[in-house]
Amino acid sequence: MKNEFILAFNEVLEEKQLPKEIILQAIESAMVSAYRRAVNASSAQHVEAKINPDTGKVTIMAEKEVVETVEDARTEVTLSEARQVNPEAELGEMVIVESTPRDFGRVAAQTARQVIQQRIRDAERQMQFDYFQKQLGEIVSGVVQAVNAQGLTIGMDMRAEGMMSRKDLINGERFRIHDRVRALIAEVKDNPRGPQIILSRTHRDFLRRLLENEVPEIYHGIVEIRSIAREPGERAKVAVSATQSGIDPVGACVGIRGVRIQAIVRELHDEKIDVIEWNPDAAVFIAKAISPARVVGVYLNERSANGKTATVVVPEDQLSLAIGRDGQNARLAAKLTGWRIDIKSLSEAAGDTLYRLQNEAELAEIALAEQSILDDISASLAKKAEGRPLTPEEYDQMAAFVDRVEKRSIQARQPVKPAVEPAVLDEARAAIPEEAFQQNLLDSGLAEHLVNLLQEAGYTTVGDLALELKVNPDNVLRMPGVGAKSIAQLNALMDSLTAAPAVEEQPAAPVVEMEAPAPVSAPIEAEIEGVVETVEEEAAAPEVEVTAPAAAEPEGEEEAEVSFNELFALKPLVEPAILEEEEEDDASGDKKDKKGSKKKKKKQVVISYDPDRDMTIVRKKHKRGDGDWSDWEA
Repeated sequence: MKNEFILAFNEVLEEKQLPKEIILQAIESAMVSAYRRAVNASSAQHVEAKINPDTGKVTIMAEKEVVETVEDARTEVTLSEARQVNPEAELGEMVIVESTPRDFGRVAAQTARQVIQQRIRDAERQMQFDYFQKQLGEIVSGVVQAVNAQGLTIGMDMRAEGMMSRKDLINGERFRIHDRVRALIAEVKDNPRGPQIILSRTHRDFLRRLLENEVPEIYHGIVEIRSIAREPGERAKVAVSATQSGIDPVGACVGIRGVRIQAIVRELHDEKIDVIEWNPDAAVFIAKAISPARVVGVYLNERSANGKTATVVVPEDQLSLAIGRDGQNARLAAKLTGWRIDIKSLSEAAGDTLYRLQNEAELAEIALAEQSILDDISASLAKKAEGRPLTPEEYDQMAAFVDRVEKRSIQARQPVKPAVEPAVLDEARAAIPEEAFQQNLLDSGLAEHLVNLLQEAGYTTVGDLALELKVNPDNVLRMPGVGAKSIAQLNALMDSLTAAPAVEEQPAAPVVEMEAPAPVSAPIEAEIEGVVETVEEEAAAPEVEVTAPAAAEPEGEEEAEVSFNELFALKPLVEPAILEEEEEDDASGDKKDKKGSKKKKKKQVVISYDPDRDMTIVRKKHKRGDGDWSDWEA
């Protein structure tokens, strides 16, 4: 029994590719359903089933009431039997006891077969749904199993089936049974009969994923797909940009001799693909989107009644190429750029501009400025209407005329931005650290493509960008190419600037004044000539205070002490410097000048440096004799 159960159990696991716990849970649930059906038990009764994975034995546990006399064995149990399970059981209580019927294994095998199969199918469908839900928007490969009027049935992984309707097939494609097909998972729906997987080959993300598979630069994020416009089986336009400098995004997508783009064209049943370089300037981007037609000028009007409208002026011989077959080129360019595009020939644009100047009062000032050239434009348009050829100079004159008038009218339509009050500007600048105005945008940590956009807009430092975000954030956040990720980076940069603590002025250190026992004013103004320093005294403005300790003063005489800085500045092996100081007479021999103040007399101090002892020696000459010198080692 053990071997048979284990073999059968492992066979189900291998066949269904399901986890062991799911199979065990399905079998236990089936056994509970088989028990209820076998004994006709109520659904309100609590019933559990346990399976021993080693022996395969099934045990049924049912909840029953403890009574003295059993009348219904399905719901009642005696007190003695109940206390074998729960020694504390009492009459009237509910206990869970074993209720496995005899020969239940054979009965359960017959009655639980369908339940087990149903539970396994449910688990299998849930796994399929979860698996393909994660692959939503990705390319998968499958084999055609059936072809009918509605579309194709494609066999996929995990024994799932996908449906591709006729509208999701590229025009002209024909598939047969057993053909391998690549398609995009466009939608996954949950269904009681299994997950409903909708496949598509006409979705624009199908082209996006093909480009990611064929172009490594796109897969690694070096080249970014900005937008895609596609008419399946006919033509497609793809706008790409490089996130790193020095990378040609168009060349990376096309490949050497077009090998990369040709592989995609073959997969899409020879669909023509135009790869265009994206540009943050809407006018330049629209001009490239109209390619291969050559454009004379693009004029934007964001305040048009029909939404954002771009007037594109092309030469006479480029008009049909710009519009394309049945308007296909203009239609794809409008989808790619998001602008409503109005394509005009040069003569048509000049005629419309001339009519507006003559009839619209808002353009009266512009008409006055262009008065001298209006007659020439009218003459050129008259020649064109008569079918006579125009010279290149006349075409150039019309192109310059249309360009001037359109640009001036666009400037006139733009509202005047209110000037920012100086107080608001100063307050915003005060909230930004001064170091930010010295930090280059390249060192700000922003993405490289975002830094390039900001530098093209005129922001060079982090401080300039932060100031603009505080005063006029719309000027930055509405720039072409600034998306959700860029806004998150800008917010993080502003938070880091605001969180930076402002540099506070440190209070000045308190000045500690120390009293000297015997201060002697000796202001020094040194003038070195050779090796002799002469020092003169200024009593009115003392600059250096020299104090000498009383203990080192012989016979009550005052000795001058030199400051540490001066001692340190002394050089070895210099001639002794003679300092002359004035000292007051003692009280016994006062000498006063004419004003009544005490007269001071000069005394000499000689400072020398002893290199052997590495110290400075100060010698003072006393009044008693010329040769009497006292040493004071400093």
